[in-house]
Amino acid sequence: MNVAVRTQPTTQQATEHFDVLIVGAGISGIGSAYHLTKQLPGTSFVILETKDSFGGTWITHRYPGIRSDSDLHTFGYRFKPWVGPPIATADEILAYMNDVIEENDLGKHIRYKHKINSASWSSETNLWTIEAVTTDTGEAKTFTAKFLWMCQGYYRHSEGYTPEWKGTDKFKGRIVHPQTWPEDIDLTDKKVVVIGSGATAATLLPNIADKCAHATMLQRSPTYFRIGRNAIEIAEELRRLQVDEAWIHEIVRRKILFEQDAFTKLCVAKPEEVKKELIGQISAILGPDYDVETHFTPTYRPWRQRIAFVPDADLFKGIAGGKASVVTDEIECFVENGIQLKSGRLLEADVIVTATGFNLAALGDIAFEIDGKPLGFGDTVTYRGMMFTGVPNMVWVFGYFRASWTLRVDLVADFVCRLLGHMKEKGAKKVEVKLRPEDHNMPILPWIDPENFNPGYMMRNMDLLPKRGDKPEWQHSQDYWTEKDDIPKTNLDDGAFVYG
Repeated sequence: MNVAVRTQPTTQQATEHFDVLIVGAGISGIGSAYHLTKQLPGTSFVILETKDSFGGTWITHRYPGIRSDSDLHTFGYRFKPWVGPPIATADEILAYMNDVIEENDLGKHIRYKHKINSASWSSETNLWTIEAVTTDTGEAKTFTAKFLWMCQGYYRHSEGYTPEWKGTDKFKGRIVHPQTWPEDIDLTDKKVVVIGSGATAATLLPNIADKCAHATMLQRSPTYFRIGRNAIEIAEELRRLQVDEAWIHEIVRRKILFEQDAFTKLCVAKPEEVKKELIGQISAILGPDYDVETHFTPTYRPWRQRIAFVPDADLFKGIAGGKASVVTDEIECFVENGIQLKSGRLLEADVIVTATGFNLAALGDIAFEIDGKPLGFGDTVTYRGMMFTGVPNMVWVFGYFRASWTLRVDLVADFVCRLLGHMKEKGAKKVEVKLRPEDHNMPILPWIDPENFNPGYMMRNMDLLPKRGDKPEWQHSQDYWTEKDDIPKTNLDDGAFVYG
């Protein structure tokens, strides 16, 4: 496991000070900066971004066909109407983010190629000191900030997760991970095996199948998919009526969120009914002779892992047309010309793509200290998945799995701006959360209930994440439809908040 380490910069520069320091210029960081400028004008802030451009996950991933698996009417910000198809490409999302930056003059606040090595809180000065280094010149940069707004996401961008398999050194072809997709790779007339069954594999397969000799998705077990047109009928109708895009955005968002809420509840109340509907959609495309039971019938109930949307059924049309196929089996070992499966079958390959997930990096591989002591993030308890016991003046943006990530960006931004305003009114320079007397007998549990949601990238590294309690305020419920009402009502003078 990689751990954050301090590195020795080449030169030392003067310290810059800001009211707020935002970590990351991805979808969370840009949205948070927008809200800060609108809700607390005059607040000084800077965004530090390791990469040489904005975009976060949308510039990290460059594999063929990279697209959202959430609709952009809800993945887009509430303040910026989305006018394209609901499932969007990375380039379309980046163009949308660029518009937000340009229209709101946010670019002047972003420092690109700034890798943060450490963040230290001092109770003497009530300030965070952030040590960074520029990735192109190695120049040291020091910043101080009153408040730290963590928008770096939750996985390590520099490398994806790849399991250890026997014999990978014997394989004569090329092994690539979608998170570090090489620009020089040519899949023309190649036999390609994509290991994995999630949204990445489902996106890659139809987008490389036409070029390859054949593309195979190798999965250990099936996952759920939803199928539909890459269009929203009500949005199309409202545009024909020349309704203002801001109205369309709000109406479509509300409709989608209403339907998502109903679907999520149905997955819990009537899982077999939902399972039958989801698998039935696939069977209708692949036909009665296809073994849907083996390849597309998961053993878990719907929504215990993320359900990816397959626009226009492109994955299943590729399989039905013979350009792609699915194999459900386990890997025995890699061999010179492919993968030996436990069933005894040899799966020949020229290129193997390991679409096997993320490496969790809860605090962006930054070395954190609180008053000179290293922060054990896994030892803290979370307040609504945003703040953490014993960690002053810091909020972390962690989005939703069953709804669009960005919905929580907007919610958390409202909370942070209200909290900063409240601190100013009180004359407080410090705020942290602590368990109240009535919380001390509360059960302390892992970050998320595996019976509720259990993707591999969370289960592998649960020890890196903070703990939760069994009360709503001491957990990240993943329930947008409750949080959208509860978070704005948060009593900032509740005993859970300690000001100084």
